[in-house]
Amino acid sequence: MVERDRIRPSVRTGAIMNACGRLSRFALRSSPLLLVAIPAFAQPADSSSPAREEIVVTATRSAQSSFDQPIAIDSIGQQTLQQGQLQVNLSESLARVPGILVQNRQNYAQDLQIESRGFGARSTFGVRSIRLYVDGIPATQPDGQGQVSNFDLGSAQRIEVMRGPFSALYGNASGGVIAIFTEDGQPGTHLEATAETGSFGFRRFAAKISGEQDGFNYVADAADFHTAGSRDHSRADRPDFNAKIRDDLDDQSSLTFLANAVSISAQDPLGLTRAQFAVSATLAGTGAIQFDTRKYVDQEQFGLDYKRALTDADSLDAIVYGGNRSVKQYQAIPLSTQASPQSPGGVIGLGNNYEGTDIHLTDKRQLGGAKLEVTTGVAYDQLDEFRTGYLNFIGGQTGVEGALRRDENDDVFSFDQYLQAQLDFDPLLVEAGVRNSRVLVSAHDHYVASAHSSNSGDVAYRATTPAAGVTWRMTDWVNLYASYGKGFETPSLNELAYRSTNGSLPGLNFVLKPSRSDNYEVGIKSFLGDNVKATLAGFHIDTTNELAIEQNTGGRSVYQNVGRTGRDGIELSLDGKLPYGFEVAAAYTWLRAIYVQSFFSCPSLPCVPRRVPAGNRIPGIPRNDAFAELSWHDDPSGFSAALETRFESRVYVDDPNSDSAPQYFTASIRTGFDQDFGDLKLHEFVRLDNLADRKYAGSVIVNESNGRFFEPAPGRAVYFGINAKYGW
Repeated sequence: MVERDRIRPSVRTGAIMNACGRLSRFALRSSPLLLVAIPAFAQPADSSSPAREEIVVTATRSAQSSFDQPIAIDSIGQQTLQQGQLQVNLSESLARVPGILVQNRQNYAQDLQIESRGFGARSTFGVRSIRLYVDGIPATQPDGQGQVSNFDLGSAQRIEVMRGPFSALYGNASGGVIAIFTEDGQPGTHLEATAETGSFGFRRFAAKISGEQDGFNYVADAADFHTAGSRDHSRADRPDFNAKIRDDLDDQSSLTFLANAVSISAQDPLGLTRAQFAVSATLAGTGAIQFDTRKYVDQEQFGLDYKRALTDADSLDAIVYGGNRSVKQYQAIPLSTQASPQSPGGVIGLGNNYEGTDIHLTDKRQLGGAKLEVTTGVAYDQLDEFRTGYLNFIGGQTGVEGALRRDENDDVFSFDQYLQAQLDFDPLLVEAGVRNSRVLVSAHDHYVASAHSSNSGDVAYRATTPAAGVTWRMTDWVNLYASYGKGFETPSLNELAYRSTNGSLPGLNFVLKPSRSDNYEVGIKSFLGDNVKATLAGFHIDTTNELAIEQNTGGRSVYQNVGRTGRDGIELSLDGKLPYGFEVAAAYTWLRAIYVQSFFSCPSLPCVPRRVPAGNRIPGIPRNDAFAELSWHDDPSGFSAALETRFESRVYVDDPNSDSAPQYFTASIRTGFDQDFGDLKLHEFVRLDNLADRKYAGSVIVNESNGRFFEPAPGRAVYFGINAKYGW
């Protein structure tokens, strides 16, 4: 391994009713579940009003009951996120959210693969089509590309996950919203330490301090994670830090300081061909060792959140933030490809400086017998990216940074205005909003050689995205809702990066258009007694100008707009407490995602166009995905145990649907033991993953040019952990 490198830091009523009717007919035609859902759900354990409502803020930007919102949104609490979990990846806990698919690539050089109702499946690294937030600060850049590496689960109070039409009110790349919120310190001073170890060289150590005195509230958490990896050439180290400090300035206002940092050093084992996968699930892909494929990431981020109650009815929330992220990635690009004078090489260097602000006002008041809440705001985000390219060899030595082949400065600027209103006149609750977005991308080429002309340029994208929905409180324990919204997604800088795979047309691919979508949803939310919540949602999504691969060779992906796609789906969830200390959580998603129009792509050079017919499945999206967990806790002894199961149907790996990763079913168990010694509290756990030691592909690399589609999941693995808390 060479020494670590450093680079420069761098809504209409008629349309809504038609949509609701269309989706209702689809749901009734597609699933008998909907026909039995209302009578099945409408059997309360008692006649009392439900008192178990989870509170969320992502849906409306103020604290609201998720049960009443005409929105598919779930909140995952601290206990679920932490107890018996490794607290390393979102894949540990988000499997219980229907409509969300989080695949752990077991490759920390490429991050998790996260999908929301099929959006984001094409991403080969990072997170696309989903807006990410950490304590209100975007973890998604203005171009729509996001990372979750700075999501600190050790200090998280909850994660909110929103899908469907109202995600559009968060702007570009709005297939969904995932927001993490850091816990508040409790009165006094509290220290916490965690140590974990397990299979594949896994270890994680964490320390946290938190507290509150006289209106001053603080939490700081630091963790160090290491794994040798379940495959060859897959070692990773990731220390991270997260802090939140709040000062209650007076009875009406507060100022919160937010900071987080992460540093990643990870080998990249690449994907496997079907033949390689059949031989062994622990192999590194072709070229991984030869070119020492790896990635280094450093990110620091800071923010301030000022909240003030202006009057009894009005409040202000203003967030400003800034940060930088540097990336150096070594790829397995053939020497012959890199040797071309037009090639940008086999080492990518990115240095990002970013900043932004989000300011909104909220007004709450009574209008006769109705309650009206209106939120209006503006959001500004800017990304300044230094993109460099180098050869991944010097002479005959590979895996080292060679000569400069690309030097470019890319800027992305976005300025959005949004308005959201809620009118509650029981038994109806109406929610509506609109967002106006403008995204400007510009490139400034500083590398002009004899065989390389300047490739500077710019492009602007604009969209106005409305959303509206209505909830009917049919009874105290059953709500019906319907919603509609328009979505908007620009190409990211990574998707704009290349116009040809061999470098013959250098520069950004400014001909790409943003994709636009129409999202329709109907659903039922119900309480089965006081302690169990069940939801059922059906949705239909039409998208135009969807982005897909045009060419993909030599480690370079060129994108194109491919016309229309369609997504039809059903989401079902069940969550709550049962008698005798048992708890249940279950989620099921059925999703049909297809190309509605045919298109052509070039899988190799020279280009021989290949037709992708209409009706083909969009790759990377399973038709069926299910999760179920049954847990038990004995309060007197402090002992707990849980069984987790997961099923996923087969997943096509490319646009022609030429191959697929087979379906799989896995099970895991965990046990825990709590001891309370007053000021000192201990928790130990053991978990065993992949009980049957099944061999399966945990994720796929969509449209990988060399057929290296498959990313194997680990075999059977055991982990141990202990957590100690002391407070005074």
